Amino acid sequence: MAQQSGRYSYYEETRALEVTDRPRKFLEAFAAVLEHSSYGIALDAYARVGAKCSRCAASCQLYQATGDPRDIPCRRSELLLRVYRRYFTYGGMLRARLFADFALDDAAIDRMAEEFYRCTACRRCKLTCPFGVDHGLVTHLARYLLAEVGVVPKALVVSVREQLAGVGNTSGIPAAALRDTCEFLHDELQETYGADVPFPIDVEGAEHVFFPAVSDYLLEPDTLMGNAAVMHVTGGSWTIGTGNFDGINYGLFYSDRMMERICKRVGAEVRRLKGRKVLVGECGHATRSAWLLPNFLGADAPPAVAFLQYTYRALAAGKIPLKREKIAERLTYHDPCNLARAGRITEEPREILQAISAEYVEMTPNRSENYCCGGGGGTVSIDEIRAFRTRKMGKAKADQIRATGAKLVVAPCANCKKQLKEVCEDNGLEDVRVVGLHDLLLKCIDFGAAGGKGKE
Repeated sequence: MAQQSGRYSYYEETRALEVTDRPRKFLEAFAAVLEHSSYGIALDAYARVGAKCSRCAASCQLYQATGDPRDIPCRRSELLLRVYRRYFTYGGMLRARLFADFALDDAAIDRMAEEFYRCTACRRCKLTCPFGVDHGLVTHLARYLLAEVGVVPKALVVSVREQLAGVGNTSGIPAAALRDTCEFLHDELQETYGADVPFPIDVEGAEHVFFPAVSDYLLEPDTLMGNAAVMHVTGGSWTIGTGNFDGINYGLFYSDRMMERICKRVGAEVRRLKGRKVLVGECGHATRSAWLLPNFLGADAPPAVAFLQYTYRALAAGKIPLKREKIAERLTYHDPCNLARAGRITEEPREILQAISAEYVEMTPNRSENYCCGGGGGTVSIDEIRAFRTRKMGKAKADQIRATGAKLVVAPCANCKKQLKEVCEDNGLEDVRVVGLHDLLLKCIDFGAAGGKGKE
């Protein structure tokens, strides 16, 4: 008789059901998570009200692309909810004894692994659920439990392992390379804009400790130069820490245990440098992860500031002088799911872009109803499914971009940038450039008016 102490218990005679070791471990992990977290409150409500009406299908871009019933969000969530009802409610346990109801087995776990990793956890479906069921949260919990029995895409495991046990960041960049990159970008700003813009490193007592997606140091130098330029002209107090300079937290996509360990590394770096706030670069999931710091660090967690919000407030206060010339190319804005739906950051980037753009156009739909880039939930890191990501999941986004006629797509998120570049390549939009917001703002800052040398 297997038994878990506490309110959430499952009772199963393993010999009678002939379950394998993996289902047993899955149920043990499920019981422990319910006992020591607040997931049970949500699951209990969802298990009672879930109607499987499929209204969520109307807002799911995966289902719209595939037409496959297994991609309807409420049907996917039911895979986990039926396990909850069967093993963690008295009614479910009673029915199982009387009617030989559903029993968790390897086939059920394999099906969950396939279907929950098809979902990008964009949470767009929540907008149309009449009962407010958060299918993205169910996807997150299902992945967490799958991870506890060793079912995780290799790309996510490798990235987190490198961050926690390797060099210390998901891209494997050593501190010496970080310093070289920052020196190069400092020189580039001097040569191109005539501005002496520093990249402070390991400065103790700064107000902000900067955590961009570490991939920006390899792939998005214009974004980083824009970040540094904003801090320079606003007189912001900030630093980059060599102990941890990665805002990426792939634990958000598959394991709360990993997410907690990464969050604690962020908190430790802020304490080491005696900083006061976490400043998150252009990255949706890094920003959302930083907002979760209090969940893991408690009341002493440093507050998190999204760079988009910092820049907006500075611009609104007149601290960022702009040139008269604006970006001439037609541009549009992509709302990252973790900023728009999870964080309600929608108006700030638009205010900034409209201040620097001569021709700004909106995608339809937009803001909290905008389509996911197609690579959310960590799927962007899985190159083996690129065709699925870009041609299936990314089709709705490609159609949105094409309809605007824009030549520039602004996407303030490292994952979205990678995904959207591939979406454009694979859907006949080769003339469209995907850029960060601070890339464009950098071109419009009047360094001379800010008190620096600055080229005209």
